[in-house]
Amino acid sequence: MKKMIPVIVAIVLIILIGAAGFGAKVLEKYSYSKERADLTEYFGIEGENDVPIILQDEQIEEHAKIFDNMCYFDIATVHKYFNHRFYVDKAENSLLYTTPDMVYVNAIGTGAVTGYDADFTESAENYDYTISRYEGDVLYVAADFVKKYANFSYELFTGPNHMQVYTVWDRRQTASVTKDTQVRYQGGIKSDILADVSAGDQVTILEEMETWTKVKTQDSIIGYVENKRLGEKAEEEPVPVTDYEEPVYEANTRDHKINLGWHVIGGVDGNDTLEGAVAQTKSLNVISPTWFTLTGNEGDFSSFATASYVERAHDMGLEVWALVGNVDSVDVDMYELLSKTSNRRHLILQLLSAVREYNLDGLNIDFENLNQDSGEPFVQFIRELSIPCRKYGIVLSVDNYVPMNHTDHYDRAEQGVVADYVIIMGYDEHYNGSKEAGSVASINFVESGIENTVAEVPPEKVINALPFYTRIWETGADGIDSQAVGMEMAQTYVADHGIATRWDEVTCQNYGEFQDGDRLCQVWLEDAESIKVKLNIMEKYDIAGVAAWRLGFETADVWDVIEEYMN
Repeated sequence: MKKMIPVIVAIVLIILIGAAGFGAKVLEKYSYSKERADLTEYFGIEGENDVPIILQDEQIEEHAKIFDNMCYFDIATVHKYFNHRFYVDKAENSLLYTTPDMVYVNAIGTGAVTGYDADFTESAENYDYTISRYEGDVLYVAADFVKKYANFSYELFTGPNHMQVYTVWDRRQTASVTKDTQVRYQGGIKSDILADVSAGDQVTILEEMETWTKVKTQDSIIGYVENKRLGEKAEEEPVPVTDYEEPVYEANTRDHKINLGWHVIGGVDGNDTLEGAVAQTKSLNVISPTWFTLTGNEGDFSSFATASYVERAHDMGLEVWALVGNVDSVDVDMYELLSKTSNRRHLILQLLSAVREYNLDGLNIDFENLNQDSGEPFVQFIRELSIPCRKYGIVLSVDNYVPMNHTDHYDRAEQGVVADYVIIMGYDEHYNGSKEAGSVASINFVESGIENTVAEVPPEKVINALPFYTRIWETGADGIDSQAVGMEMAQTYVADHGIATRWDEVTCQNYGEFQDGDRLCQVWLEDAESIKVKLNIMEKYDIAGVAAWRLGFETADVWDVIEEYMN
């Protein structure tokens, strides 16, 4: 028996060790992890002044910064989430914000703001903090200053740095914590701890699962809590921030359809052709002479304007919206002109002087082929020009090409807010230099231009411009060539060459072709028939009216269908 005792003891020890090992495994499996997550790593904090942003209930990729105990957003974040109307003038080191009646200019690196109204009367204001500042080549704007022009709330948390931002205040679901517990990185007791919460703490419910719920704590840490630790859920109605009111941009639109014709003026003597240009028109109520051409990067322009032209046009019942263009401004750097505040201001002052001198009713801005970099400065120019136009009843219209993928940077939506009319140049679908012959303005091209524009601009501000010209195409072994001709000349060409035309349902134009040796000659005619189809589409979208490029290129019967559209 004595010999058996050691054996029994050994067996008991083996059993106890096994039980202990099994118990340890059970304990390990069902016990809660005490590992804590590194919150600096969790938030992706880079440096002591870096501030991750929780927007609504999600962390976004953009971060804020702390300078001098104040929060700052970089300008890209301001544009993306708060207000896109802040403009940075890098050359003159200033930050601008434009309202319907004022331009505010902050000298970057200071708290000083200078305001300019429609008459360029100056006012000054100083803030007790730096409004904007550069860190490297990134511009940051104080969150408190941004709040002057956007409705949002923010709260800064430390240990570690992060901030909660709200821009909308939808109903949210909340719950109280019933027992001290932890918020974990993921749903599971082995997941790392993000934060401790105590009984009675309120959390926001983001997503409910079978045994865990995704929540946001009162200091905006997002993680998971066991369902059994949450009490009864409740609905909460947050109080929205309404410190800022979206400005109202009053428009100088007319209470009738616009029928505008561009009158090409090749020199001062061209003003004598006014009577001939409008002789066969019907229902025309606006004429736009091509008077002003940009000549310098500082905002100067040449002019063919005369007061007698305007007087005669007014006597005919026509408003005069003078065109300001850059098509022939070969030596003008449009970015240099538009990006500098002093240059824009000089151009605007000169235009206002011309408006007063010649008693103009409006301005038609025709800045074409702007590169991507010039897009934002161009829109800022339109904002600034709109201020005196709005105050003094000067109609401001802006020309835009149809292919929106080429002119997205013209920001038609913003034009539709600050300008009076957005004019679609509904032509040049195929142009001199196109890789293939084709219509100047097929019906699908025209309709897509209108449809895409009214998706961004109120239809009562949209004018569609028609082509009074046709291109005659010749395609041969040496390539493609074309020339633009008026309607009468195109019809003469068809008759002289004995071309049998047919109605093309795809383009809604009369099409003809003939072979001249090794060259294929083609023409998609613009005539009264094709113009009428385009006008029907314009009627369908109930837009503000019609424009035509250009007076003198049309046949008389075109005005019959335009008059029908107008009436």
